[in-house]
Amino acid sequence: MKLNILAFASHPDDVELSCSGTLALHASLGHKIGVVDLTLGELGTRGTVKTRQQEADQASKILGLQVRDNLGMPDGFFEYSKENILTVTACIRKYQPDIVLANAIKDRHPDHGRAADLIREACFYSGLEKIELNDEVKLLPWRPRAVYHYIQSYYIKPDFIVDISDFWDTKIESIRAFKSQFHDPDSSEPETYISNPGFLEFLESRARMWGQIIGVEYGEGFTVNREMGIKNLYDLI
Repeated sequence: MKLNILAFASHPDDVELSCSGTLALHASLGHKIGVVDLTLGELGTRGTVKTRQQEADQASKILGLQVRDNLGMPDGFFEYSKENILTVTACIRKYQPDIVLANAIKDRHPDHGRAADLIREACFYSGLEKIELNDEVKLLPWRPRAVYHYIQSYYIKPDFIVDISDFWDTKIESIRAFKSQFHDPDSSEPETYISNPGFLEFLESRARMWGQIIGVEYGEGFTVNREMGIKNLYDLI
């Protein structure tokens, strides 16, 4: 299946927290959207691999995803390596996305910045004809038109902001699908950085801040590693 947008994430729930409004927006426009999680999130303090997968399935339905895959790399210890770059390259060639969304270029969790480098470089190598993969079905070279990095815990000045005002409720619903990870007064599991009751308030305040910058209610910010161009000044708001 060819996808229009493919979002990669270190862990299940990275996408929901960071760019799910953007994904829901484009799904509503008829684009085919997919997510590939690099790990199962097995080192997470709360929940289990099984519950995280069930929650990811539920979030995928909420966002209208066409595809959600998991590469099963080791949480916390996946390496920036040739093997892993080629594994991601195979996903890119399989789904042929026009646009790839990737983890933040630097962040509180070491996996995020490492994944950002891995994914960005795989997008380049995927277009090289002389890179051959050990795949049963021959996957042709494919290079996405653009790679954009969503922003996670650390503040990074965005290069552009997407208006997600009409999809804020969808974003929150997809986040709450990961109920094992967020605040639950009835849970006996240890409190974590994201299960703190104030964490979702932080997400909303940041989305409101970015929305306010572009004159809308809610926004999601992205960075890019190249200069951007437009064909029409009316494409900007």
